[in-house]
Amino acid sequence: MYVRVSTDQQTVENQIMALTEVAQRSGWTVVQTFSDEGISGAKGRDKRPGYDALLKAVARREVDIVAAWSVDRLGRSLNDLVAFLTDIQAKGCDLYLHQQAIDTSTPSGRMMFQMLGVFAEFERSIIKARIAASLDRCRAKGVRLGRPPIPPIRLKKVEQGLLAGQSIRVVAKATGVSTATVQRVKQTMAKTVQATV
Repeated sequence: MYVRVSTDQQTVENQIMALTEVAQRSGWTVVQTFSDEGISGAKGRDKRPGYDALLKAVARREVDIVAAWSVDRLGRSLNDLVAFLTDIQAKGCDLYLHQQAIDTSTPSGRMMFQMLGVFAEFERSIIKARIAASLDRCRAKGVRLGRPPIPPIRLKKVEQGLLAGQSIRVVAKATGVSTATVQRVKQTMAKTVQATV
């Protein structure tokens, strides 16, 4: 079984319970439950340890069928989903998706899986387009996006610490800003010095 939730506030328990019932009804033996909790389906294999372990188990032929709650638990892009199905089927492994009641051991199941992947990718593209349009609308209205600027008094303390020869970490700790911010201030100071020379 493979289960995944996107945030730490969610739990995989409902997915495990439903898939365990399906396995019992179907006469499948659950050899292992692979889990990724608090990880987006848009993340790659290297950022999803449970997914990576599942694929390794499939490659070792320890798994005959992968059961997952839904197509979106596996991934969000069509390319990733099709690659996943191709990889597991090359090892003689099939896929069962509970929410869609798809079993890829049949030709119609394989076709439906690919169709669902198309819809999942389409939905993600729509969401991205809506977010981009919303950000453009905010920029057009003059709304400032991102983190608020550093207060001038704090910026002055960062600059003073750097001019005194303190390290980036020491300055960050003393002024309460991130090391990345101190690094940016240092780079800006260096460019200003170069411009005046």
